[in-house]
Amino acid sequence: MRHFPWLRRNRLLTPCLMAGAGLLALTLTGCAPSRTAGASAGQPKEAGAPPLPAAQATQAAAPTTPPPPTAEEQHVRLLIAQVEAAYARGDADYRRGMLAEAKVEFDRSVDLMLSSGLDIRAIPQLQDEFDKIVDQVNALEMEALKQGNGFVPKEEITPSEAASDVTFAADPNLVAKATAELATTKSDLPLMVNDYVASYINFFAYTQKGHNTLLHSFERAGHYKSMIQRILADEGVPQDLIYLAVAESGFNPRAVNRRSRAGGMWQFMPGPYYGLKRDSYLDERFDPEKSTRAYARYMKFLYGELGDWYLAMAAYDHGAGNIQHEVAKTGYADFWELYRRNELPGETRNYVPEILAAIIIANHPTQYGFDDITLDPPVLTDTVTINYSIDLRLVSDLVGAPVDEIEALNPSLLRMATPPEASFDLHLPAGTATLFEQRAALIPEARRSSWRYHTVAAGDTLKSVAQEYRVAAAELASANQLSESESIAGLEALVVPVPPAAEPLARTRLYTVRRGDTLVTIADRFGISLSQLRRWNAIPSGIRVQPGRRLRVAEPAAVRASRSHRRRTSSGESKAGSGAHANSTASKPGPAPPAHRTASSASKSGPSRAAKKAPAARNSSAHRPAHHTHPSP
Repeated sequence: MRHFPWLRRNRLLTPCLMAGAGLLALTLTGCAPSRTAGASAGQPKEAGAPPLPAAQATQAAAPTTPPPPTAEEQHVRLLIAQVEAAYARGDADYRRGMLAEAKVEFDRSVDLMLSSGLDIRAIPQLQDEFDKIVDQVNALEMEALKQGNGFVPKEEITPSEAASDVTFAADPNLVAKATAELATTKSDLPLMVNDYVASYINFFAYTQKGHNTLLHSFERAGHYKSMIQRILADEGVPQDLIYLAVAESGFNPRAVNRRSRAGGMWQFMPGPYYGLKRDSYLDERFDPEKSTRAYARYMKFLYGELGDWYLAMAAYDHGAGNIQHEVAKTGYADFWELYRRNELPGETRNYVPEILAAIIIANHPTQYGFDDITLDPPVLTDTVTINYSIDLRLVSDLVGAPVDEIEALNPSLLRMATPPEASFDLHLPAGTATLFEQRAALIPEARRSSWRYHTVAAGDTLKSVAQEYRVAAAELASANQLSESESIAGLEALVVPVPPAAEPLARTRLYTVRRGDTLVTIADRFGISLSQLRRWNAIPSGIRVQPGRRLRVAEPAAVRASRSHRRRTSSGESKAGSGAHANSTASKPGPAPPAHRTASSASKSGPSRAAKKAPAARNSSAHRPAHHTHPSP
């Protein structure tokens, strides 16, 4: 039982106080008893102490009307409502086992407060909300860590990596079954089954590890299948060569090999191969459509050099010059003969049969237990060709979609902005191209690399919006042709004159530091070294870091690689294909209308409002995994 000393002391004092009070009452009563009686007898009743006036009693009992909330209080209430909504979405995703999606929403709930422009520590209500959300998220992450990797998605290996140690003995029955099914297989490749191919069919069809990795690869292919098939047909390349992506990346367009630096769905080495452009702003190896075009042209070149699709596949892994050397050395222009003679490195020996196994299973999925394939739907997009630099955060503002979705739709961008003075096909959520163009017209072209577009919410003021984006209220008012004291209650949106940064932010993963984190625990969580974490975040020494700080925890495009091989391309090969990207054209920013202008007529006071109601943006309430990307056809 818990004791409260202060309460015990008060209890001891209570009898003494009561006794003292009684004694005092008796003393006061005995001092003038006759005067009291005489007064009562000789004076009218009205001479006694009058009761409190009724009006005063009524006034004391009446409830007081609270003052109306200030603009800051309204801002805080709205912010907390947004934070709670983001957390609720994250909690719902967490309960469904969607940890990556949950992490995005949890991070958003914290970031809303950190980027609000309000001093969290000076506002008790906001400080309590911040502490509550951080504690709840930390508790859920600890729960997730007990079951696996926490909120960090477990890196999934490709089917090729899963099958790297296949050593199954030949199964004559499986060879016979697969051979019989080839008679009814419609393929534009000369498919065959032997003991080597049958070993991989056995692994992918009849082991849990093999089945799961190939199943996930098949499902992910749904994002890109129609686009890849169209390009292979355009270039005159067999359709079943789509399944080289199973071995290369598992259809992951952001895959990077950490050792060789090969990248993209088709794992090209850095370089201008077949028109793939690469500079400080973009790397078209990560563009699903442009890299697929380069892949198809390269395969067509390899077949022209070697005259055999199996040798062309082997050359894609091992290099055309190496395959030509081995053919000349043995006198056999036959992949299986080179295999039997041990003329090929182990990786290339496995490369062709595992792809053939994937092709055979893809053509007969139900016979091999893959009747549960549900292809991921293609993400439909709009495409706008622009020739100016625009910040992806502004794009997010204009179309009303999360910035991570805009990044995912444009995987070739290495920075949070499109290239300056160059043509770029910007991919947008489906149905938002018109909205983008209407709203982008409100901002001068030369300012689109830094300015923002803010949708006005209830309780917003010029001062609160200026604080949120860390700009001067006078500059915000001027950019929207408003006076600094003018209300923005009737406006739909404001353009925000954010000053340009020294250089656009590189695309990279950001982590918001939580209480209890150190640089050591953060580095361990993301599988990076302490020196890398310090270098990327300009932290010279020490391991302590302030909660709420956002740290870079990965290099741009640092996604798990699929294979260790290099894409070897001779100088002759690199010139075989024509450029797949449009030539860049410089453009000079011309005069632009006032930033706030819309098609609405000017108000009576002169300046028009920054907010004619535009067509509604695409509903973004559903979660969108960052890897769901699909360029427009």
